[in-house]
Amino acid sequence: MQRNWIAILDFGSQYTQLIARRVREQQVYSEILRFDTFAAKLGGRRPAGIILSGGPNSVFEKGAPLCDPALFSLGVPVLGICYGMQLTAKTLGGVVKPGNHREYGHTQIEALPGNRLFAGLPSGFSVWMSHGDQVETLPEGFTVSARSSSCPNAAMSNEARNWYALQFHPEVVHTQHGDKILRNFLFPICGCAGDWKLSSWVDETVGKLKEQVGNEHVVLGLSGGVDSSVVAVLLHKAIGDRLHCIFVDNGLLRYGEDKQVELMFRTKLGMDLYVIDAKARFYAALKGAEEPEQKRKIIGREFIEVFAEQARRFKDCKFLGQGTIYPDVIESVSPLKGPSQTIKSHHNVGGLPPDLKFELVEPLRELFKDEVRAVGRVLGMDAELLDRQPFPGPGMGVRILGEVTAERVALIQQADLRVQEEMKKLPGYKSVWQSFAILLPVKTVGVMGDQRTYENVCVLRVVDSIDAMTADWTRVPYDTLARISNRIINEVRGINRVVFDISSKPPATIEWE
Repeated sequence: MQRNWIAILDFGSQYTQLIARRVREQQVYSEILRFDTFAAKLGGRRPAGIILSGGPNSVFEKGAPLCDPALFSLGVPVLGICYGMQLTAKTLGGVVKPGNHREYGHTQIEALPGNRLFAGLPSGFSVWMSHGDQVETLPEGFTVSARSSSCPNAAMSNEARNWYALQFHPEVVHTQHGDKILRNFLFPICGCAGDWKLSSWVDETVGKLKEQVGNEHVVLGLSGGVDSSVVAVLLHKAIGDRLHCIFVDNGLLRYGEDKQVELMFRTKLGMDLYVIDAKARFYAALKGAEEPEQKRKIIGREFIEVFAEQARRFKDCKFLGQGTIYPDVIESVSPLKGPSQTIKSHHNVGGLPPDLKFELVEPLRELFKDEVRAVGRVLGMDAELLDRQPFPGPGMGVRILGEVTAERVALIQQADLRVQEEMKKLPGYKSVWQSFAILLPVKTVGVMGDQRTYENVCVLRVVDSIDAMTADWTRVPYDTLARISNRIINEVRGINRVVFDISSKPPATIEWE
């Protein structure tokens, strides 16, 4: 794999992850690296090609991110995209200037002959531009390969050195033939084999886990979500009964989730599973707490304390398994992500007490969410588990606005159960990112039979998304909305009104807290 992969240097573009995904979709392994990765280190890993991502900076800015110029001496094909094109030009002696106006959105370009990157493409097509600066004078050895009405050097190439650069973004769906452009770079130019498959990744990873863990034991915090579940199956395949799973029932789970986890992992898969009933402890800690961030911190703190108490039972365990996936890694290591406001805090098994000195085992840290699900299918895991919608770490604690009590949890669990049952009847259910119920700290007047009621309001939230960074509310058929509302009001005692949230993200968030 190391001789047949693409290195993507991240200059802070919102599309960097998308580049990696587009490359992997062609069955070529890709990896996102820091923009300042040394050429010598990169060359030692022998990539088939290097992609320089876009980014929000101008090459003229003080402190603008720069690549190691020596990467152009590695003898490896290079593709610069947007900022990556401007950086290529500046690094190799060209001239970059501020554009007369910022070009953003759809632009028609004319592709000139003689450029292998555009082989098989029409002479004119629409692309997605997003830039302020542009290349005025090309570096020595480069020729213009595309132009637009406002950008005379919309693409450039040095065919002799296999260096290419685009002022537009081929990785986004808005660019016509973008997938073909990337294929031309990966195969004719870089010579990739296109043989990276998740099935072979599974075999390689199981082998690496055996080597990393040796004869030691691993403890894993199992949440029942997709990531931790796939990690559990991978580790069990590698080390068998030396894997010890801890499942903390915090009383904030989906209806029946505790039993589902036990059935799947203990009964069906024969894993060493410890189910910790901590419901009363969490409810007591949450008593009187109403502010969202306060609730999240309480839930996170209690989870770590409960997990630590149980982990101490495994004195011989050297390793801690975690379901870290690639987007988590990128967000945590990117040097271009400056200080940001905390929208909401998250909890996991990080921050354990100092007496628990585990080494981390994170076999999914190279994969995106959809790839994790694909690995689960390779491993033969149940589709019902793999296709589960994302669920927040604090669970129903952040889907109950206001104080969390056992009674309110039971109420929202029953409402949410009916949401899931009705949504699953839709043909397009699998394409829905999340669908769930929220309990408001509001009561309204209603009429049931001939009697007045004064009960709770429930919100229905259904969204479409690709990566949860942005989302739009799902246009749920009216008949489905009617059945959900009717069932909740008639079958869940304590709720007499259902409303539908039609907010997008941004400006709203997917969860309400």
